[in-house]
Parts: sequence; C-alpha cells; structure tokens
Amino acid sequence: MAAVSSRYARAFADVVLERRLDPTQLRRELGSLAEMLGQNPELRRVWEAPALPAAQKRAVLDALAKRLGFSPVLRNFVAVLIDHERIPLLEQIVRQFELELDRRLNLAQAEITSARDLSAEEQRVLEAELERMIGKKVRASYHRDPNLLGGAVIKVGSTIYDGSVLGQLNKIREHLVESGS
Repeated sequence: MAAVSSRYARAFADVVLERRLDPTQLRRELGSLAEMLGQNPELRRVWEAPALPAAQKRAVLDALAKRLGFSPVLRNFVAVLIDHERIPLLEQIVRQFELELDRRLNLAQAEITSARDLSAEEQRVLEAELERMIGKKVRASYHRDPNLLGGAVIKVGSTIYDGSVLGQLNKIREHLVESGS
C-alpha cells in the first residue's frame, strides 16, 4: 500500500506546486483533516463504509470543508480519495505528501531540543547555521529538555548533532572508560 499512498501524495504535490498554491497551508489543512478523522470514529466509518454511496460521503465532506474553511483543492483531493476508497490510507498519504513536498522544495525537517526556550534570534541563527551545514532550507520544531543542562540536540532525518552539555559529559565519560581499560 506504500506505493499507492506515494502515488496519491505525488499527485497532490504536483497539483499544489503546479498551481503555485501555498504548500504550508495545504500541509496544515491535510494534517488537520487526518487528525480529525483519527479522532472521530463515526466520520471514519461513514467515509470507509462500502455500502454508502460516494455522493453521500462527498456531501459530508462538503459540509466539513465549508464549516472548516478547507481550500477547494483539498476538498477535491479528499473527494478523489473517497471515490477511490483510499480514505483508510489518509495518514500514510499525509506522511508521503509531507516528504514529497520537502524533497521538491529542498526542505529538511529538524527537531531541535534545547535545555531552555530559545529566543527568536537564537532560533534564526541556529536555523541559518543548520541550513549552511546541510545545504537545505530548514523547517524546525523546537522542544525543551532541562536535562540537557545546556546547548542543544538537533535531529535531521536519521542524523543527530549533539551539542548539549549532557552529550559532552557522556563523551568525556566514554573516553575516560576507554582510556582506563
């Protein structure tokens, strides 16, 4: 099913980029819809029920899209998923869509964990340095972990940059253990 999810995600990314729509807004709308579907088993049952005609399912979609202010392109995309009985794959499609957009826009998702909350200026400087290091634009999410004592741990994909005081102390401890043997 990963191939199916990828196909829908690529097609939606094609539409978003070809029409020069706001990828951030559509990413948010699609994620919001997936979250709503995950939290609302009744809605999921309606959209996944094979006995219900697609027209009735799209009527529910239209009411939601109007009430929540979803863009027409998102409404149309979800209607295609309903018509092709792909709603069960929505969460996978959302993940694939985000990865596809990031790849096409040369973006990297970075998770930055620091011992304290960083100021806007510190975040800007950190993101600029990270962009220089990896050669991609960075979309960062920030978390706080006082156990780090100071500094930050940055995760980009499977790569971890540990500039925390705790990380440095652990490296020193490992070095001392190795040299003491």
